[in-house]
Amino acid sequence: MNKFIFLVALLVCVIFNPIHSQSIQLLDRALKTPIVNANYQYGSQQGISDQQGVITINYESNSSLIVSHIIYGAINLKPSEVEALLKQGTYLLTNHDYLLQPVSIIALHQPVTDSLSVLFNNQNRLSHDASALLAQMPEVAFIRKSGSYGFDPVLRGFKYDQLNIVMDGAQSANAACPNRMDPPSSQMPVNMLSQITILKGPYSLRYGNAFGGTINFQTEQPGFGDEPALNGRLSGSYESNGRIYRSEGLIGFNGKSHDIKVFGSLSTGDNYEDGNGNEVLSSFSRNNIGTSMAFSLNHNQDIRLNVSHNYAKDVDFPALPMDLRKDDTWLGSLHHTVRFNKKLRKWTTSLYSTYVDHLMDNFGKVLDPRTVDAETAAKTYNYGGRSEGQWLLGPNLLYLGLDFRADKAEGERSRYFLMGPNVGKTVYDNVWQNACINKASLFTEFQQVAGKWQLVYSARFEYNTANAGQADANFASNYTDLSSKTINPAISFGLTRQLNAKLSAELWLGHAQRSGSLSERYINFLPVGVDPYEMLGNPELDAEKNNQMDLSLTYKSSSTHIQLTGFMALMNEYISSEIRDDIAPKLPSSPGVRQFTNIDNARSTGFEAVWLQQLPAHLQHRLSMAYTYGKNDDSGEALPEIPPMDFRYLLSGHYLNGKLHPELSLRHVLKQNRIVGSFGETKTPAFTLVDVSVNYALNQHLELTATAHNMFDETYYEHLTRSVKGSSQAIYAPGRSFVLTLVAKL
Repeated sequence: MNKFIFLVALLVCVIFNPIHSQSIQLLDRALKTPIVNANYQYGSQQGISDQQGVITINYESNSSLIVSHIIYGAINLKPSEVEALLKQGTYLLTNHDYLLQPVSIIALHQPVTDSLSVLFNNQNRLSHDASALLAQMPEVAFIRKSGSYGFDPVLRGFKYDQLNIVMDGAQSANAACPNRMDPPSSQMPVNMLSQITILKGPYSLRYGNAFGGTINFQTEQPGFGDEPALNGRLSGSYESNGRIYRSEGLIGFNGKSHDIKVFGSLSTGDNYEDGNGNEVLSSFSRNNIGTSMAFSLNHNQDIRLNVSHNYAKDVDFPALPMDLRKDDTWLGSLHHTVRFNKKLRKWTTSLYSTYVDHLMDNFGKVLDPRTVDAETAAKTYNYGGRSEGQWLLGPNLLYLGLDFRADKAEGERSRYFLMGPNVGKTVYDNVWQNACINKASLFTEFQQVAGKWQLVYSARFEYNTANAGQADANFASNYTDLSSKTINPAISFGLTRQLNAKLSAELWLGHAQRSGSLSERYINFLPVGVDPYEMLGNPELDAEKNNQMDLSLTYKSSSTHIQLTGFMALMNEYISSEIRDDIAPKLPSSPGVRQFTNIDNARSTGFEAVWLQQLPAHLQHRLSMAYTYGKNDDSGEALPEIPPMDFRYLLSGHYLNGKLHPELSLRHVLKQNRIVGSFGETKTPAFTLVDVSVNYALNQHLELTATAHNMFDETYYEHLTRSVKGSSQAIYAPGRSFVLTLVAKL
């Protein structure tokens, strides 16, 4: 009788229990291959996935499942999600390239739940300058020479070629303008991007010489489908202050073996008003057209071609002696990926080429008296490639690859004299001297799991050669050798330890070495610095070296994420400049000449903090801050162009089944008193900004956003904003502005 009752009870459990399996197979989303050696914890149960990627558990209705893997990260699944997975039997995981790195990710098109990420709305996708997208991060500041265009990012005080700025891990663009009206970040096609990743410090060495960090702009990955499909969107916005019109669109066709997208954008703007109602010269015009064509060659191999054309014209640069007349840029890249179901998991190869044709002049400048008409036509060429393999060795991951990059610049400045002894004459200056730099590198990264420890070893060896193809005689007279050959080693080590279920710690140590850029080595008597001194390149510069450490603590719970990070960078042979009274400038109006030189010792220290928390009433808030302290240990002065402490607070909500998203943001920047007067820096006052935004999805096809920037009409300027040329007057930022954005999606 007892046996009969037991069998009936067992039968009832089988019939009414919705769980048909106690096993879940973990599979790679792209390859559909088993994920071996994934750690899991389910209540008091724990273990690792077997050779088939299977984990086996005894179902508990109130337990969450934590799955972690060196490639796929840590995933926390709620009890309801576990129940659904047990019914389904499989779980697809996505590869995360930057898992074990000190990284911040800015998502453009898809949500990212990482608290170090900032979710962008459609208004950001309409931006005409990709640099502006980085402004969401307090650790990123900008050198501004115009009110609306060509912002040059500064990360933790590192700037220009101290930052490795790339697209899809390889391609970049060199600024053709000696004054960097067109920094590499401004050339990235915003509406073709899906994600921007900021890799801090000299630790991630796979994508180039990361002296102070890497900013990787990533285009959309292929999206193949079982059935042919058409997709697209059309976005437009109007900004009241400056009468700025922006538009962008996408049309795409995809199927089992193809994914073809065509992008386009157009933006124009006039002068804006600052908080006091004063007009600031800031007109611009910018358009872009591009395509991304991906083809699946077979089940484990695909190829992708990206082509983008950017065109800017008639952009005001009040901080510079000239304005941008045109900037014509082509970017092209070819990517091939093959995937294996072996220890060798994947091999990727990329080839790229970039061409920038830049023209600037002073014809539109109001000059009294006008002594000279000046024009500079410059071009830069950039090409190269990288090839990298990825191996999964037990629970560990190995990357090994090589890359090559060639940079070349040429250009000429013409000066037609309207007054003085040379009236009626035209003088030509060799701006870039047809200079070129070639970099060939071998790199590797090994990610190791050892119990609760995660270790990362990374190295890069770069062979750097440089030469002036058409040297100016006056320039060459200051040096004995215009060419150089240098080996630049870089090495880093990272250590992560899970202290308990909610607290983890990271330690990063890195050494990187960087040779001078085209400007630092070959610029030929042009005022490209903070002050009006003519800058003289120095091909005999020693490579600068950075020895850096980052220490980070992270606390994670179901509703709270807190991260505190401190860093210290000790630099040798730091590239700076000094005034040379013994060298005469080319222009009589110039106060003198600055020559690039090395500083024996300099340092940069600072911290960043972020606190993200889920609140009641469908609210979430995010508090973040960043501070950098730079010092020239040789002179005892501060390092130039270091931004002050920056606080950010963001309060956002989601209502009406996720259709309504209100947002309130507050930014407070402290005054900057640590300046270098000998570089033309001045103290900057503190300021506070408040922005308000409301986003509403009218239906699945239409989305409307209304935003008020600088709600209280604050009159302010950023510390790294240059002054108006020939005066000490700062270029003030826009006052109050209202923006209306409409997005239509197929």
